[in-house]
Amino acid sequence: MDSSEKKEKKRKKKEGEEPEKKRKKSEVPSSPEKSDIDVENPYALENFRISDAVKGMLREKGIKALFQIQAQSFDIVLDGDDLVGRARTGQGKTLAFVLPIIESLRKSSSGKKGYGRAPTVLVLAPTRELAKQVHADFECYGGAAGLSTICVYGGSQYGPQQNAMRRGVDIVVGTPGRIKDFLDRGDLNLKTLKFRVLDEADEMLNMGFVEAVEAILGAVEDTSSVQTLLFSATMPSWVKEIATRFLKPNKKTVDLVGDEKMKASNNVKHLLLQCAYSARSQMIADVIKVYGSGGRVIVFTETKNDASELAGSLGTNVARPLHGDIPQAQREHTLAGFRSAKFLVLVATDVAARGLDINDVQLIIQQCEPPKDVETYIHRSGRTGRAGNTGIAVMMFDRKKEYMIPMIEAKAGFKFEKITPPQPSTIAKESSFTAIKAVSAVSDSVVPFFKEAAEQLVSDCKRPAMELLAKALAKIAGCTEVKRRSLQTSHDDATTLLFEVSKPIHSVGYIFNALRGFLSEECSSSIRRMNLTADGKAAVFDVPSAMVDEFLIGNDGADNFTISIPEALPELTAKPERTGGYGGGGYGGGGSSRGGYSGGRGNRGGFSSGRGRGGYSGGGRGGRKY
Repeated sequence: MDSSEKKEKKRKKKEGEEPEKKRKKSEVPSSPEKSDIDVENPYALENFRISDAVKGMLREKGIKALFQIQAQSFDIVLDGDDLVGRARTGQGKTLAFVLPIIESLRKSSSGKKGYGRAPTVLVLAPTRELAKQVHADFECYGGAAGLSTICVYGGSQYGPQQNAMRRGVDIVVGTPGRIKDFLDRGDLNLKTLKFRVLDEADEMLNMGFVEAVEAILGAVEDTSSVQTLLFSATMPSWVKEIATRFLKPNKKTVDLVGDEKMKASNNVKHLLLQCAYSARSQMIADVIKVYGSGGRVIVFTETKNDASELAGSLGTNVARPLHGDIPQAQREHTLAGFRSAKFLVLVATDVAARGLDINDVQLIIQQCEPPKDVETYIHRSGRTGRAGNTGIAVMMFDRKKEYMIPMIEAKAGFKFEKITPPQPSTIAKESSFTAIKAVSAVSDSVVPFFKEAAEQLVSDCKRPAMELLAKALAKIAGCTEVKRRSLQTSHDDATTLLFEVSKPIHSVGYIFNALRGFLSEECSSSIRRMNLTADGKAAVFDVPSAMVDEFLIGNDGADNFTISIPEALPELTAKPERTGGYGGGGYGGGGSSRGGYSGGRGNRGGFSSGRGRGGYSGGGRGGRKY
């Protein structure tokens, strides 16, 4: 600070003006992006006691300022206090303890070299994936201070980890089970410990590590010179007990959650898509094309078999499964491939994906069944929109589980935006961008090898070059045929049609009569799921895709209504009724579960011309009259 800046600061103080650093918490941005100029941002790196070497490494990764949990924890940890930190998923809890610990060790020279030295830092993480990510951060930023780090977890060989311990190490990061094993074997000495960290303590409780965690914390005999840092999104009774038993009475708290309910990330757009289980594979492929933006995607499944089957259906060049039955070495190889973009879709179970911290995931898909509790939804959707980025979470659901949706919305504090199944025009438009990128990325050096084939293609096919290029892009994008699907059920054997008139429609009976005037009996009886729109001037209904042309052609001569294929589902007056299959047999050729749109006798459902049972009827016994 030069002399002019000092004089200006004194002048403000004398005149009663509040210095910039004393601004109220409500005026402090919650993330670095909220400030246009770094020096005016109280979370800018320049405002913290971070060494130049570490600052340089942070800037190389595009980090110019700390996030709120990091900024509010930094001085507390560096000044030697115990800490309880609470923040939602994706808000940067890892660097909240990594950075101040590294700076503390650098200042005190606690990481001095020496063969067989015992660690000064012990970090417990609930999963091997999270442990490896914490280890990577310590290894990256701690390297600037000459600190050595090791990561230990179950499923990996003891030998190399044991040898590293014997050689001497400064920082040990690991899962509770493997850490306890090393303590029991006498391979881990905690007598020189300066820091012990519990990362995602509530998840350790959920995963059954209570006894192991308590044993590890209790193994430190003299805690007077040990700082304990506990980070947890929620504070169940066991976590509170741990904080009371093992942290000092004068511990500090940084709470960015408070008494509010567990909330979903504000950086994530939450979308809702109805989809029958049988249609899930193709639907997920199309959702990825439309919403994935060519980036990384994680699809969550309920079972290991679902993960393997879905990954297989998407194609091994596109997706890989991640679940508990996959050997540890293969899981690490899979995660490495996902991070390096060798493939872009990870199909995972909750246990396998817990603790994953991959900042550039564009899309999360939860297939066909809402999770059993809101915490699971928040965990899943929180894998995107991390570290200040934005993301999209699509939850697919079957009608049988629709009742769970309002419960998730109420507890997680947001409203889903309902979307309809992607249609061919949308899929083609979004996929074409990916195809263009793929073509643009091809090296000019290979063009001469394919030029002759391209010229022959134009000559043999006798089509304009533009059409052939469009076909090539379609092939690259994986869109080789136009296949419509119902906007109401997502079934790809049905198409949703829109019936519009200029005057209000008081009942579906009016529509039935209009359609029956030009349709064959077969087409009439194939209609299902007819529902009026909210404005009362239109209706939607599903028909077999093979019969769409008969509806559209027969509509040509009408002067009081139109029939078209909508790209999106309009707002309806009520939820679509449950229906049976196509055709007139059984209950529900096209109407509610009690029957189709029926004119009377004949089939128990669908359009017919005699006395009918149930259904929407123009007369006859048992039908509704309009």
